[in-house]
Amino acid sequence: MLGKINRFFALLLAPAVGFLLAFSQANPVDQLPYHGLALAAEESHQQVTLLTEQLDETKNQLRQTEALLAEIRDQASKEKEEFEKQNQSIQNLLAASKSQTQKSADVLDTILSNMLGNPIGQTFGKNATIKVYSLEEAGYRGYMAKVRLSNPNALRMVLANDSVKSRGETTSQAAKRTGAVLAINAGGFMRDKQGNLVPIGTTVVDGKIRTFSTNSNLSFVGFNKNGRLVGGKINSQEEITQKGILQGASFLPTLLQNGKRMPIPKEWANARQPRTLIGHFDNGDLLLIVIDGRRKGWSNGVTLEEAQRKLQEFHVVDAYNLDGGGSSAFYYKGKLLNRPSDGKERRVSSNLVIMP
Repeated sequence: MLGKINRFFALLLAPAVGFLLAFSQANPVDQLPYHGLALAAEESHQQVTLLTEQLDETKNQLRQTEALLAEIRDQASKEKEEFEKQNQSIQNLLAASKSQTQKSADVLDTILSNMLGNPIGQTFGKNATIKVYSLEEAGYRGYMAKVRLSNPNALRMVLANDSVKSRGETTSQAAKRTGAVLAINAGGFMRDKQGNLVPIGTTVVDGKIRTFSTNSNLSFVGFNKNGRLVGGKINSQEEITQKGILQGASFLPTLLQNGKRMPIPKEWANARQPRTLIGHFDNGDLLLIVIDGRRKGWSNGVTLEEAQRKLQEFHVVDAYNLDGGGSSAFYYKGKLLNRPSDGKERRVSSNLVIMP
């Protein structure tokens, strides 16, 4: 009986035992593509590692960029602060310069008023401020103008009839033709065979060289683009361009350089004549002077040595002698103020005019 029972259970358990035996000999997991999965996992791990490294590098670059931007912002802020400081310093210097210039002008006006009295005429135009004085010393009389240019283009050298060769024109005619408020005669001239007046030396009008000469005996009296007096010897046309000279004419001699008297040529020494003089102060203001002569009972004229001393008294820095004699003429506000030695105005080849 017991044997039958055992056989029964053996038969009953046989399928299960067979399944267990089969499973133990062939694991289904072992049948999967293990190597493929392992390779895929390894590649994924490498990609993750690479991406992580790239991300770290990107973060590092971003940190460096942020640090650089912060440094740039800091530098820009410092440069802006420095620029503002420099700009303020420049503004302070400009203000101080203007103040000093005004003080210098006030001092000059005081000196001239103390020596000559109050101005006999004043013009406060948009282009220039002009103060005219009557000049009277022992033995001579004349007129003087102190000019401050606010527009350098207000000063012009004018050729007679705007031509190098012409029959000439008087200072009054040139002033009225151009609408000038102030005018004096300028450079020397000669007559050609046809009787035309031709400037001597170098003449510059509105930046154009109309005549040129290297005559070492002549002094050039010019004005640059800032309206500053530029005179002396000019050795080449290139020098005129380099110095930015816009207007100019020639005569002789140079009277003062840096406040010091220059030698007077022997043939000009101690000769009392009508004179036209020009100079400038250390602040750039111009001084135009015409002194009458050869007029008994009115004015005998002045020597160049006397003119040098008077110019030094006026604190003039540089000064030059322009064409004198019968050519000397001083025009202001529609009138000829001086008394030319010829009894009337002489026609000349060039005049210096100032717009109001």
